[in-house]
Amino acid sequence: MPGHRTKGFCAAAAALVLSAMLAGCGGSGESAGGGKVVLRYTWWGNPDRAARTEQAVALFEKQHPNVRVQTSFSGYDAYKQKLAIQATGGDAPDVMQLDYRQIDQYASGHVLLDLGKVEDVLRTAEIAPGLLATGRVNGTQYAIPQGRGTETVVYDVAAWKASGVPLPRKGWTWTQWADDVRELAKRTGRPGATDPGQSEDAFEVWLRGQGKALYTKAGGLGFSADDLARWWTFTDRLRREGAVSPAEQTTQLDGSVENTPLGRGKATADFNWDAPSSGYLALVKGGVALAPMPSGEDGTPGQYFKPSMFLGIGAHTGHRKEAAALVDFLLNDRQAAKILGATRGIPVNETIRKQTASRLKDFDRTVADFQSSLEGSLKDPPQAPPSGDNALQTTFQRDYDQVSYERMSPRRAAENYVTEAKAELRS
Repeated sequence: MPGHRTKGFCAAAAALVLSAMLAGCGGSGESAGGGKVVLRYTWWGNPDRAARTEQAVALFEKQHPNVRVQTSFSGYDAYKQKLAIQATGGDAPDVMQLDYRQIDQYASGHVLLDLGKVEDVLRTAEIAPGLLATGRVNGTQYAIPQGRGTETVVYDVAAWKASGVPLPRKGWTWTQWADDVRELAKRTGRPGATDPGQSEDAFEVWLRGQGKALYTKAGGLGFSADDLARWWTFTDRLRREGAVSPAEQTTQLDGSVENTPLGRGKATADFNWDAPSSGYLALVKGGVALAPMPSGEDGTPGQYFKPSMFLGIGAHTGHRKEAAALVDFLLNDRQAAKILGATRGIPVNETIRKQTASRLKDFDRTVADFQSSLEGSLKDPPQAPPSGDNALQTTFQRDYDQVSYERMSPRRAAENYVTEAKAELRS
C-alpha cells in the first residue's frame, strides 16, 4: 500500500539485514530433498490477498509436482525495505511482486531478469500492448503488470451516512473534499480522513489535477517548491483544524490497513488503492465504499489507471523456466484467476478479465464496478518513474513529518525536499 509507512527504520533494517544474510545461505533457486525445485515468491499485501495467494500457489504446485514454492508477504513498507536489502546482497527472490516505482531501479541494478529470455514459457499476447509496455526499461521487458488499479477515497459508509454530510461523488474537487472532512470532524468528533500530506501518491493526484506531474519525461522533477509548499500548507491547515488525523497517527502508519486511522476507528475515510481496500472490510463495522479521488478546481482529474503491481523474476535465479511458469500461471491460468479475483486489481489478461467479470462477487465486484464507473474519464497514466523516486518516497514522508510535528514550515520543508530530490535524481 504505497503511501503508508513505518517508523523505527534503523532497528527494522538491522533485523532485515540479518534475515537476508541467513536467507542468503541457501541462495535463490535451491532444490529441496527429493529433487524438487524450490522457488521463493514474495509479495506485499493484506491477509485476504495472502489467503488467496496461498490457495493459488497450492494449485500451481499440484499442476507442477516437481516444484515447491516458498511464500512470504508483509505490509508494503516492510516488504520494500526487505526486498531492497535482499537485492543489494544478491539474494533477490526467484519471483517477486513489484511496484511501479521499483522497476527502473531494479532493472538498472541488474536485479531483474530480461523476460525475453523466457518468452517461450511466459505468455503475454493477452495483455494490452500499452499496459505491457509499462514494465519495460530501455525497450527491455523486465516486469509484467499483474492487475490494473486506481487510487480511491475509501470510507466508512455507516459513519458517513449518519453524519448527514453528502456522500463522496464523482467530480468533487479538493476544496469540496476539504470542506467535507471538516464537516465530518465537526459532526463525528473524530478526523474526517487520514492526513494525505504524507502521501506522495495523493500529492501526485493533486498535481495532475493542475496539469502537472511528479516527473518530466526525461526523469527530472516535474514540480516546484512552490507547488509542494501549497500542497503541504493545504494539508497542514486541515491537520491543525483537526479535520484530518494528527501527527502521532499518520507518522506511525506501517503499510497495513489495520494501523490506519480508518482501520482503527479513528477516522471516517482514507486514501488507498482500490484492491487493497478489501482489508478494511474486517475492521470497519459499518462497511466501506469506494469513491473517486478529488479533481482539480476546474474539474481536471488527477486520478489514473495504473498497473496495480508487477511480477518480476530474479536475474540470478537458478530456475528461470520454473519461475517463468509460476508467473505465467498467476497471469494466465483461469482457475488461478478465479481464486485471486481482484485482490491485485482487475486481471490484465483480456480474455480472463471478460470471462471473470460476471462471476466477480463481494469486494471484487466492488472494485470492478468502481473502475467501470471511471472508464473514459481519466487521463493516461504517467511513464514509470525514475529509480530515484523509490528513495524519495521516504524523503517525502520524512519531510512532511517535520511539518506535521510543527518543527518546520511547509515552505521550508518543501524547499528542503526539492533540493534533495534534484540531487537524488542527478545521482
